[in-house]
Amino acid sequence: MGGSPLASPGATRALLEAYGLATKHSLGQNFLVNNHVIEKIMDLAELGREDRVLEVGPGIGTLTLALLAKAGRVVSVEMDRELEPVLSAHAAAHPSFAYLMGDALRVPAEKIVEAAGGEPTALVSNLPYNVAATIILAYLQGMPSLRRLVVMVQAEVADRICAAPGSRTYGAYTAKLALLGQVTGRFEVGPGNFMPPPHVDSAVVRIDRAPLVAPELVAGVSAVIDAAFAQRRKTIRNSMSSSGYEKGALDAAFAACGIAPTCRAETLAPEDFVRLHQELSQTQGQVRPIGGTQDQG
Repeated sequence: MGGSPLASPGATRALLEAYGLATKHSLGQNFLVNNHVIEKIMDLAELGREDRVLEVGPGIGTLTLALLAKAGRVVSVEMDRELEPVLSAHAAAHPSFAYLMGDALRVPAEKIVEAAGGEPTALVSNLPYNVAATIILAYLQGMPSLRRLVVMVQAEVADRICAAPGSRTYGAYTAKLALLGQVTGRFEVGPGNFMPPPHVDSAVVRIDRAPLVAPELVAGVSAVIDAAFAQRRKTIRNSMSSSGYEKGALDAAFAACGIAPTCRAETLAPEDFVRLHQELSQTQGQVRPIGGTQDQG
C-alpha cells in the first residue's frame, strides 16, 4: 500500500491556496482527493525501486508523491506552466524526481529518457481526459521500454480499451491497442473522489505490454484496421475497398483467412486483422490506402 499526503480535500485546497492556483477545466484538471484510490493505483502498478516511471499530467503532484515512495525514479510531463513552481518544489525535496514542461504528445522521447536517467519502464498517470486515448496508444507505440501502463481515464475510454469483439464499444482503437498490450486490471472511480467533481465517471486500467506482432508490422496492421472500420455500417469488403484496397485482392485475402466478406469489422478479433494484413501483403496488385493510421476509432 502507498498513499499521498496531498490526497485529501484539505491538503489539496491548502496547496492550491499557497500557490495562488485554481483548477482549469480547459486542461481537464480535477484533483484526486481520495487516498484509497491512490493506494489502489499503486497496488495495480506493482512498482519497485528498479522502475523508472513516466507520469503525464501530474497536476500538483498528488500521485507523483506516491510514485516517488515506491519507484527508483519518476519523471513527469506537465503542460500547465502555472504548476511549475509546485513541481519545482517537489523536485527540490525529492532527488529522484524530475519534470518536463510541455505537451506530452510533443516532448521528444530522448528528453524523457534523459530526465528519467534511462528508458522508462512504466507509465502511471491520472491522464488528461481529452487526450488520454491518444497518449496511451502513442506511448505504447513510441516507447517500447514501457512494460506496463496504469492509467486513469474517462470510464467510456476504459470501456473502449477493454471491449471485446462484437460489443458496441469495440472499434479500431481497441483493435490497434491490442496489437501492443493486454488489459490485466481495472477498477472504477466515481466523481466524488475528485475536487472539483467531474461530470463523468472514471476508471483506472492496467495494460501490460503483450505484442501480437513485431514492431515493424504494427503500422501495416493498423492501416488494415483503420480501413476496415472506416465505414462501420458497411461490410468489411465495402469499407476496405472504399479506403483504397482492390476488391480482388480483398476477396483472395478473405478466403485465405476464412473471413466472410459480408461481415463487419467489429466482429473480428485483433488476431484476424493480423492475418488479413499478412495475406494482403502477399497479394500482388493490391492498392494500399492513402494516409497514416489514426489514433482514435
